[in-house]
Amino acid sequence: MAETERLPLSEFDLQSKTAAATIERVAAIWRGGGTVAFPTETVYGLGANAFDATAVQRIFAAKLRPAWDPVIVHVGQGLPLGRLVAEISDAARALMEAFWPGPLTLLLPRGPDVPDVVTASRPLVGVRMPSHPVARALIAAAGMPIAAPSANSFGRPSPTTAMHVLDDLDGRIDAVVDGGPTRHGVESTVVDASKSPLLVYRPGAVTLEALRSVAGEVKLYEGNGHEAGEPPAGLPSPGVGIRHYAPRATLVLLEMGGPAEEESTLGFRIFQAVMKLKRERNGVRVGVMAPDEFKTDVRAADAIFDWGHWSDLDSLAQRFFAGLRWLDAQEVTHIVCPLPSERGVGRALRDRLEKAARLPEA
Repeated sequence: MAETERLPLSEFDLQSKTAAATIERVAAIWRGGGTVAFPTETVYGLGANAFDATAVQRIFAAKLRPAWDPVIVHVGQGLPLGRLVAEISDAARALMEAFWPGPLTLLLPRGPDVPDVVTASRPLVGVRMPSHPVARALIAAAGMPIAAPSANSFGRPSPTTAMHVLDDLDGRIDAVVDGGPTRHGVESTVVDASKSPLLVYRPGAVTLEALRSVAGEVKLYEGNGHEAGEPPAGLPSPGVGIRHYAPRATLVLLEMGGPAEEESTLGFRIFQAVMKLKRERNGVRVGVMAPDEFKTDVRAADAIFDWGHWSDLDSLAQRFFAGLRWLDAQEVTHIVCPLPSERGVGRALRDRLEKAARLPEA
């Protein structure tokens, strides 16, 4: 494939002739069976016509994504769901009303025209309606559901800018729409609304607290997708594989105590972790995901990413994947990262960090 086409498109300028031409260009690529990366409010997705099995297979080929990992389908307002979804439960409708458009993916019984490649041959399809104005304009122009996992090489940190997409996929996809940095920085929450209580397969930008306010009790999936050593089968949901979101550097996680302990010891504990790595290993280069309040404590590190205020979980989430990618670009061998609180979007951050830190399967 030729060099990937970069198409600038601002959410604040969707009515101009230039924007209209870009939107039609993307719609034409999708209608022709091609692949285009585009911004959503969570991360950049790599999209193709969800009803075209060959087009969706091009997503898997570009990402080097295994066939056992299903993808999410993105829909627009007013787009009929009949070919995509067989039925919608009352619980699912309540969640749609509360959180769509937005960063919530619902696992629903698949309709008759959904190819096996989209769902890893499983009976449920993940569906969401993005809120990002650029994503909505593109899907509306295409007039079709768009299958779109994150636009990165499989297992790598998700992309939150167009440059991240090109770092991984330049020359492997037809185009990328550059709509600037994404807002949330972590992927959508994935929920099976057919279960009682609701089963959350992947925590994300819609928090468990928000789900409980609408649907009551919520259960968090505790499996690993498939066990190491077993032949992989279709995973029950996107984002539940054993290792995911991983930088090239080895990730070293620091579990924190309560708020008082965090405030008094976090900087020192990060410093200790950096020095321990430097003492025990020759030739290491240590990077740190450093909260603003503790940057001066980690000056011994070889690279320091300004992560944001430790108490501002939304800011930490928005900058998270960009930080891992930036530290990789500094050619560090290890990344020290404190684990945020489990409240709110902190749970999603912990999920990504714990998956990223797991060793590759044997």
